Amino acid sequence: MTETRYGKGDYIFREGDPTEYFHIVKEGSVKCVKSSLDGKECTLKVLMPGDLFCCDASAFDGASHPGTAQPMGDVSVLRMKKEAYFKMLRANPDAAMEVIRYLGNRLNEAQEKAKVLALDRADQRLASLLVSLAERSGIKDPNGIRVTVRLTRQDMANMVGVTTETAIRIMARFKKDRLVTGTAARLVIRDLPKLKLLAST
Repeated sequence: MTETRYGKGDYIFREGDPTEYFHIVKEGSVKCVKSSLDGKECTLKVLMPGDLFCCDASAFDGASHPGTAQPMGDVSVLRMKKEAYFKMLRANPDAAMEVIRYLGNRLNEAQEKAKVLALDRADQRLASLLVSLAERSGIKDPNGIRVTVRLTRQDMANMVGVTTETAIRIMARFKKDRLVTGTAARLVIRDLPKLKLLAST
């Protein structure tokens, strides 16, 4: 296993690259991006320290990466050659079971996201995203909980399946209701309990 550092503007891998490594975020955050036919980029998810990534199904079936992994600032990523990873799993049944559990969780997450996009209101989806970001990357701030991951309004809109204009309107309402403050680049959650309640009702 090797450790590689990346900065903003770098690419850990690009859409269409061969799946040669398994990756784990050690420090910082990484976003997974998919490009449309007209060249527009859509942020699918954000990865935090401890997250394994490599587009799992593609790595196992030998296909190329279906998306791009980009650092959101300075990041450190652990990489292991796919062949070495498979050899380790064959020699260690307990590790193989952990990977199966991990893949099962990823499948559950995908199914839950599909349900949310189909059934939940736009404000519920955005509130749920903010709650997740606060719980995974938040640090204490005098005004509440500061989200350390820096997302654009477009990133947020992509991740919850709405237009950028809709995301802007909802965030303006959240600010008016004193749920959040700041900008997308420096966002502070002022009332996490109320955001959680909104996300679930």
